[in-house]
Amino acid sequence: MSDFYIARQPIYDRNLYVYAYELLYRSSEHNQAVIEDGDDATAQVLVNALIEIGLPDLVDKSLAFINLTRQHILNGLPPSLTQENVVLEVLEDVVADEELITALKKFKKQGFTIALDDFVSHESKLPMVELADIIKIDVLDQKGPALAEQVKLLRPYDIKLLAEKIETPEDFEYCKALGFDYYQGYFFCKPNIIRGERTPSSRMAIIQLLGKLQDPDLGLDELQQLISQDVSLSYRILRYINSAHFSMGQKIDSIQQAINLIGLNTIKTWVAILAMSSIDDKPYELILTALIRARMCESLSANTTISADNAFTVGLFSVLDAFIDLPMEVILAALPLADELHNALLDHQGELGQLLYLTQQYERGLWQNVSDDRFDANSLRNAYIKSIRWAGELSDSMIKEH
Repeated sequence: MSDFYIARQPIYDRNLYVYAYELLYRSSEHNQAVIEDGDDATAQVLVNALIEIGLPDLVDKSLAFINLTRQHILNGLPPSLTQENVVLEVLEDVVADEELITALKKFKKQGFTIALDDFVSHESKLPMVELADIIKIDVLDQKGPALAEQVKLLRPYDIKLLAEKIETPEDFEYCKALGFDYYQGYFFCKPNIIRGERTPSSRMAIIQLLGKLQDPDLGLDELQQLISQDVSLSYRILRYINSAHFSMGQKIDSIQQAINLIGLNTIKTWVAILAMSSIDDKPYELILTALIRARMCESLSANTTISADNAFTVGLFSVLDAFIDLPMEVILAALPLADELHNALLDHQGELGQLLYLTQQYERGLWQNVSDDRFDANSLRNAYIKSIRWAGELSDSMIKEH
């Protein structure tokens, strides 16, 4: 089995809850911007995701969008792919002839959800439109009046519309106004900056808290006092440390006890995570992204001269602008970060900045940009998959339940 990269991209509903993840794949032997052998790539996604990794580790309980080429549609699917766990995404270059339509009808009869990728209206596509449940439209390729016209043409059909490659909050709002049902892209990692609008005091308080946590002289007593000032924060930390996740064997009743047992640095990390996750008008996927990046940077730092703490922090803080809805440079001006962290977050400078850049490029499936002699495809993939698993477990026990 050749080395391969695999990642996922979230697909949201109108309320910014994750509806599904699209699986992204590439063999490291063909690490190019365009996959030349689509059939081979699709086959490897199915085999590797199901056998080597397992869909639950990739998408948890969500649906997985899996790209299908013509040959895969005609040859059938592995038995472990069921209508309960996947959406069959038909690639845009598949020709809708009689043989293919017959195969799609068979999938439809079995209860599979069928999506059409990168759709552009054309008479030849009509037979597939009539079978589709979801149609994906590339909003970078079709903009303004052309996009509105495409939506209008598809409205008479009993289908859901998915806008893909949404890169900004403004694009999301525009597509939402057009009536799209699902949304795919990295817009949720971008700040929604509204000129002339003041940043809520609650978010400024979070910046101040994160700034104090970054103070290297912050001692045990000061940290205990800082946490105790926030009743909700104290409660959530004590709930977490007393949860089944730790099985302490004794009840922890005070923040001081928690710090003594877990350690100063770990508690500071918890406080930062809980503070960021307390912003309630952001999608849950944003804190999950922060945790995945943090853990992946930390894991990969073992092969570098970067400290694990700095690697974790740069990943965690890489989405602060999206959480606070302020430019990163404004946030960093209020945080007493070491130059190494500051420059990495602002401009991907230095070894730490390059590590963050590599992690972000891997996450987006831009694997042509992850070339680094210290990390082969297997080490990058394993770090990513383990980070997804770790982030899911941590958020389930620390964030979701409290």
